[in-house]
Amino acid sequence: MYGFPFFWLLFFFLLIQPSLKQWNLQRTRHGLIKKLEQQRKSRVITLIHRQESVGFLGMFSRNFISIEDSEEVLRAIKLTPKDMPIDLIVHTPGGLLLAAEQIAGAMSKHEAKVSVFVPHYAMSGGTLIALAADEIVMDENAVLGPVDPQIGQFPAVSILKVLEQKPISEIDDNTIILADMSKKAIAQTRRCVYDLLVRNEFPEDKAQEIAVTLTDGRWTHDYPIMPDEAKQLGLNVTFGIPEEVAALMHLYPQAAQRRPSVQYVPLPYQRPTSNGKE
Repeated sequence: MYGFPFFWLLFFFLLIQPSLKQWNLQRTRHGLIKKLEQQRKSRVITLIHRQESVGFLGMFSRNFISIEDSEEVLRAIKLTPKDMPIDLIVHTPGGLLLAAEQIAGAMSKHEAKVSVFVPHYAMSGGTLIALAADEIVMDENAVLGPVDPQIGQFPAVSILKVLEQKPISEIDDNTIILADMSKKAIAQTRRCVYDLLVRNEFPEDKAQEIAVTLTDGRWTHDYPIMPDEAKQLGLNVTFGIPEEVAALMHLYPQAAQRRPSVQYVPLPYQRPTSNGKE
């Protein structure tokens, strides 16, 4: 009988504890974003997709670039004065091409400087968004990726190769339709990349070269374009992620696992001097 109220108190605490934890996490994120904005005198926007534990019983959602993302980013850009720089922190595997193109288009039209920070990776649609920036700031180990379109589960370029390697009489109607869609998707994506680069004052021939390189399927879709290679391609890449951006990434934890796959003491170390003293 005496344990009955305690049981309900415990149940109530377990019910609201995830929400309280998430609220505190959001409050900490907003504080760090405001600090970064004050330092850089800019509008800071995050586009971070992690498999994050949310809600009761620790259920998680895995996120990609969506229409909801583009709506929020476009709303943030509209709330930003035209002469205020925008810093967009991107960490994403990609997602819906339409949403990525909307974000990239809005960023490229912003009159003040736009910087995209890539602390870890910005693949596919994330790379397309980065191409709209005046400056891509990458960690030395961060990566971008190709933006070649994918039709269903197959690369558009690979579908087109079927038409090259087999007689048309041996190809089924469904594959022919997919090939037609692939051809259009490649042309549209290539044109989008070209337009973004030309708006950023790239020479037309260089913009065309980069657009072809990123969309012609010479690499697999998950090919990692390291910062040095991105610079060789001609992209405006600089190095050095601010400490606040790195700290912000720690506030977007992955979903908890029963057995963590990576463990370490989360402190910076200093190498001992020759006499054994710090």
